[in-house]
Amino acid sequence: MNSTLIQMTLIMVCGTVWRFARPAGLSAEQTRQVLTTVVYYLLLPAMVLEVLWTADIGLHSFQYTLLGVGSIVAAMFCLWMVGALFRFEDRRLGAMMLAAAFPNVTYLGLPVLEQTFGSWARSVVIQMDLFAATPLLFTAGLMVARRYGEETAEKPRSVWLFFNAPPFWAAAVAVILNINGVVAPVWLFGVLQKLSAAVVPLMLFSLGLALSWKAVTVRNIPYVIPVIIIKMALMPLFAMVLVGFLPMTGEYRAAAVLDLSMPSMVLGIVFCDRYRLDSSLYAMAVTVTTAISLITLPFWHSVLMGGTSSHWFL
Repeated sequence: MNSTLIQMTLIMVCGTVWRFARPAGLSAEQTRQVLTTVVYYLLLPAMVLEVLWTADIGLHSFQYTLLGVGSIVAAMFCLWMVGALFRFEDRRLGAMMLAAAFPNVTYLGLPVLEQTFGSWARSVVIQMDLFAATPLLFTAGLMVARRYGEETAEKPRSVWLFFNAPPFWAAAVAVILNINGVVAPVWLFGVLQKLSAAVVPLMLFSLGLALSWKAVTVRNIPYVIPVIIIKMALMPLFAMVLVGFLPMTGEYRAAAVLDLSMPSMVLGIVFCDRYRLDSSLYAMAVTVTTAISLITLPFWHSVLMGGTSSHWFL
């Protein structure tokens, strides 16, 4: 795990260096927008199609949905209770709820789990993302953003429009092909594999571009601390308890829980900007939890792998 995180960190550092160096005059925002667009519209759908086409789809998918939704809702509720107790300002509370509840299951979870457990873990990540985290983000997460922020668009977009996206279409096609036992042609599978190979380094590089230590300010520390405690400690603990009630086998359980132990997701900043939540607070939460995850992820990995024979994994 430590070797994996060192590799991941160095690639993210490349993105951070790009932010300051601005090669060819390209800013971090410009570069990240291009890279994430290529990943979202081409490379990630290719990986989704490759993985889900041959994955064991069935009860496992429903279990990932239960585990992911249950853990995210629990974290969101905990932060809401903290906000109600301390009477946080709405725009800060909304940003904190998003940061505490939604983990970076794909952009960081995918490379970490694939390097730690093997290529089979990509299926865990993709199903956790497409069947739990993303649907909940564009429903419950969107409701939180609208409730605690301000709707800036004259005509709000329907929640369901967000599901009209390449990764979801690729998942639908892959599931249909999988269920019907269609075998992928060798040439097509080769193309999908080559496109998929570019996903991990570009995701990590883009994550490095998104991190900004300028967002770390003293005034936001009291608001980020609850996010850190809930996101990096309580949420993994809850996931460990919840997974004990699901009929998953050893390493699949460990991979699923570790995926939910990832730091705050980057995509939430889009919701903060659009609905006028506290974007600087959210950006600080992403940066700080990502840095802290270099310590917490090895810890949770050792706990999970050391507990594969304990009672909660039986």
